[in-house]
Amino acid sequence: MPVPAAAEQTPVVFDSQVIQYQSNIPIKFIWPDHEKPSPNRPDLLAPAIDLRSDSAIVANSIRSVDEACKKHGFFLIVNHGVDPVLFAKAHEYMDVFFEMKLSEKQRAQRKIGESNGYSSSFTGRFNSKLPWKETLSFRYSAERQSSTVVKDYFVNVLGEDFREIGKFYQEYLEVMNKLSNGILELLGLSLGVGQEYFKEFYEGNNSIIRLNYYPMCKKPDLTLGTGPHCDPTSLIILHQDQVGGLEVFFDEKWHTVTPVLGSFVVNIGDTFMVS
Repeated sequence: MPVPAAAEQTPVVFDSQVIQYQSNIPIKFIWPDHEKPSPNRPDLLAPAIDLRSDSAIVANSIRSVDEACKKHGFFLIVNHGVDPVLFAKAHEYMDVFFEMKLSEKQRAQRKIGESNGYSSSFTGRFNSKLPWKETLSFRYSAERQSSTVVKDYFVNVLGEDFREIGKFYQEYLEVMNKLSNGILELLGLSLGVGQEYFKEFYEGNNSIIRLNYYPMCKKPDLTLGTGPHCDPTSLIILHQDQVGGLEVFFDEKWHTVTPVLGSFVVNIGDTFMVS
């Protein structure tokens, strides 16, 4: 007797507080063998770019950024002046959100066609090769009249109890915006167009911050936290924890980006590459 189609397509619920303890992974999270993670990836030789303003350091940083962008578009940022306490608090508040019950996180559920909100492994969008992760995304604007946009998002969507977290991420993103301006200046110098060249294009910019949470997995060799993709934006600034997992496809093979404590990973996105 045929199995009804509805029974074959029972939706998967990715509840990280439950699924991380299950010994059997739902088939929709299992990736093909040729896309599964491998422990033998070579390291990506991404240079560590020093952001200190000493003239000799700046000259070396310009050369290193130029070489990295021509090769694969990835480099690390060190001596950037961002307080390590800020990193720690950003991760701490991530845990506060993602360790809540699924029903509470779903108050911030991302709507179709929107970039803001909570997503539980994209279970509503795809039926196979689902990522083993949850995300929370929200918008930041450098416009003066939008100086509370992040705080307002948390309060309006998650409630008054999240005012402190929203205020923190507002401040965190203001620091990240300042850092991104410094990186853009360095990119301008590496291209020979001057450090102020990109200022008018990115002044008052709109950015998206995405918090990625990868729960424990009983069989991590079968799945991926995030699948292969390209970043369509201009500039991506990533703070890794010490677990690692980031990989870059370069020279016809995948390379790992080993976490460096206190650093940021910078990726030149598609928009910047074609501009």
